[in-house]
Amino acid sequence: MADYWQTMIWPMLEGAKMTVILFFIAILISIPFGFLLTLAVKSRIKPLSWLAHTYIYIMRGTPLLLQLLLICFGLPMLPVIGEYLVLDRFVAACLGFILNYAAYFAEIFRGGLLAIDKGQYEAAQVLGLSKWQTTTRVILPQMFRVALPALSNESVTLIKDTALLYAVAVPELLHFAQTAVNRDFTIVPFFIAGAIYLIMTLILTVFFKWLEKRFIFE
Repeated sequence: MADYWQTMIWPMLEGAKMTVILFFIAILISIPFGFLLTLAVKSRIKPLSWLAHTYIYIMRGTPLLLQLLLICFGLPMLPVIGEYLVLDRFVAACLGFILNYAAYFAEIFRGGLLAIDKGQYEAAQVLGLSKWQTTTRVILPQMFRVALPALSNESVTLIKDTALLYAVAVPELLHFAQTAVNRDFTIVPFFIAGAIYLIMTLILTVFFKWLEKRFIFE
């Protein structure tokens, strides 16, 4: 019995490791990319602002699964250039998550900037702060405080969305759970997978709660 549990759980833990790796890659790249998109949206250069708005609308308005399928299986089918767009499945999945979540983070940051009173800018000018000092010392810290709860919620969603890797044949947690279910004709692996997801989201939630106490209520 012990050997059976070991053969079922260890592959699922390996799949969970893939889930965690994807999460960190996506979160570490999509957050700064999302902030750059926010700056582009607010840019006075109209074509740049329009392109950023369009990008965000498309990425938020279409399913993440569709985007993953397009990157993994659609791009290689393009005439002429398709053969150069064949990516490793995990790399393609990372790209899909980064491009999608950057759009959501961009909207979160934009909302954080809109929540800052215009008087903050005027006060910074009265104090003689430069535009760079105003941005880095006054605006960005306040924007981060406002955006933090939404960032927390979106990050938890990202952990759960990693299950979509199953659809593009990347061996993650759900893949190994489904394999065990099909092999052993039992739904126990699904409950184990659910427990692992809950543990990961709990750790992430506790971390963001600590950040909120540290930066919002300090």
